[in-house]
Amino acid sequence: MDYILETRQITKRFGRTLAVDHVDMHIKKGDIYGLIGKNGAGKTTLMRMMLSLCFPTSGEIYMFGERIDGRSDMRVGSLIEAPGIYKNFTAYENLKTFCVLYGINTGVIDPILKIVGLENTGSKKAGQFSLGMKQRLGIAISLLAEPQLIILDEPVNGLDPAGIKDIRDLIITLNREKGVTFIISSHLLDELSKMVTKYGIINNGCLVEELDAEEMEQRGSHHMIFTTSDPLRAADLIAGLIPPQDIAINGDRLFINEHLNESARFNKLLVENGIWVSSLELKSESAEDYFMRVTGGSR
Repeated sequence: MDYILETRQITKRFGRTLAVDHVDMHIKKGDIYGLIGKNGAGKTTLMRMMLSLCFPTSGEIYMFGERIDGRSDMRVGSLIEAPGIYKNFTAYENLKTFCVLYGINTGVIDPILKIVGLENTGSKKAGQFSLGMKQRLGIAISLLAEPQLIILDEPVNGLDPAGIKDIRDLIITLNREKGVTFIISSHLLDELSKMVTKYGIINNGCLVEELDAEEMEQRGSHHMIFTTSDPLRAADLIAGLIPPQDIAINGDRLFINEHLNESARFNKLLVENGIWVSSLELKSESAEDYFMRVTGGSR
């Protein structure tokens, strides 16, 4: 399969510190790829290597089917850490400056300002922008060369809910209407889940797992808890309907993994056999719970 970006056993050491450990990533054209991990997991270092802002100790990175060689590629836009803007310039003046630096016709400025929602900022200086507006201006700069791939490092970090929604809507629009592929790093799984199509979970420099959005949703576990007058007999009865390994007992509580759609059937079976059911709880482990479990994190 052809990938727009692929890393092969990419590794980065800073002295004795192993920041990125033999990572294999696979991003297809049209993906919104969410690179998730705790702070310090290696996300930013990995992205900086993709952009040749630092170089791997070992391993290879392929972009658009070619091994990257340290030169900038106008097909790639990025926003790593804080956006590099001129605070004393307006939004238009910022984009005009970068157009001159990149050798791009300034005719692209007004359409891009409209795309990112900064078309009405007028003479307001970028230094007076809110954090969300600065992020949008940084993304606008990354759009000047009409990139096919945009790499964003924590683009919603520190934003209020309205700013987060603005950035999310912008990313989805660019992906669906312009076909732009995104790689977005974050430790906010709940926010990423609203837009990404594929996840890469990174922990202590290692890529733990790659999975698409549907697989991520299915990673959480689901179980029901019966509080009964006779949990041992209740377990024997239900074991005649489902695999015994899906059943566990703790005190007067009976735990059944999955099979949530059978709860009414199990309850009827127990009552008909003289077992009182004082409570029934349905529990689900969310995708966020799964992420915290596989990265050894805590809430």
